[in-house]
Amino acid sequence: MLYDIRLSLNYDYKATVHGGRHLVRVSPISVPGVQRVVASSLSFEPRPQRESSFTDFFGNLATTVTYIDPHDSLEIRLTARVQVEDVPPPADLSPTMPELHEAIARYWSVEPDSPHHFLASSPRVPLDTAITAYAAQATATAPSVFTAANALCLAIHRDFAYDPKATDVQTLPSTVFALRKGVCQDFAHVMIAGLRGLGIPAGYVSGFLRTNPPPGKPRLEGADAMHAWVRAWCGQHLGWVEFDPTNAMIAGADHISIGHGRDYSDISPIVGVLKTHGSHETKQSVDVLRVE
Repeated sequence: MLYDIRLSLNYDYKATVHGGRHLVRVSPISVPGVQRVVASSLSFEPRPQRESSFTDFFGNLATTVTYIDPHDSLEIRLTARVQVEDVPPPADLSPTMPELHEAIARYWSVEPDSPHHFLASSPRVPLDTAITAYAAQATATAPSVFTAANALCLAIHRDFAYDPKATDVQTLPSTVFALRKGVCQDFAHVMIAGLRGLGIPAGYVSGFLRTNPPPGKPRLEGADAMHAWVRAWCGQHLGWVEFDPTNAMIAGADHISIGHGRDYSDISPIVGVLKTHGSHETKQSVDVLRVE
């Protein structure tokens, strides 16, 4: 499937910003056999005094911008065309849990996709005994790693309520687990913590999700969204498989990846520092349009 993507991130500052430096990760990446970036353009208003791009350790495209001149707003605009393969769900060739642990012990590489990077606690996802116990219960009858990951994905969707007012970007998985509420980022972090607690390598995926309006209703401009889901390492034969606990599904042709990391901190859309005081308002608009 071919998609046109438009993203706009707007920041209105209450006080003038006299300088700033930002790291931006919103551009989609090409993934062999999964998706291909046909074209992509990232722009900033006002234009920064310095701008450079690089590929980080995990293969994500990152852009750094530096502002020296005063400004009271910032708009980041992305336009991209991406080809996404409509790949059927994989056959379950994954090992049992004991076999997985043996496979990880034999895996000597520390390349970016190595499962070793995705087993331990990470900045936003500490291991948690309560979440591990929940994951163990949800996967107790699973005969393989793939079915265990899918069972936990379905359990989180069943037991947690989507509530954008319940958490914020800093909320830890333990708090989300206690509330049983949150958003896609929260559900992804809880699932990652649960899988890692069981010894299954798991990482965070950031991207876009194409949404479909109800039958007979027009599609709303800006109604699509940035999204987050989970990738789990299901052994050397099956490799990395992506699961969406927010929607109780294996990620498919409507999921368009920006990139991945250990958790949100490795692939957050924008981080940085400013010389200013006071607060700011943020607006986001995303359109994912299928090209017929």
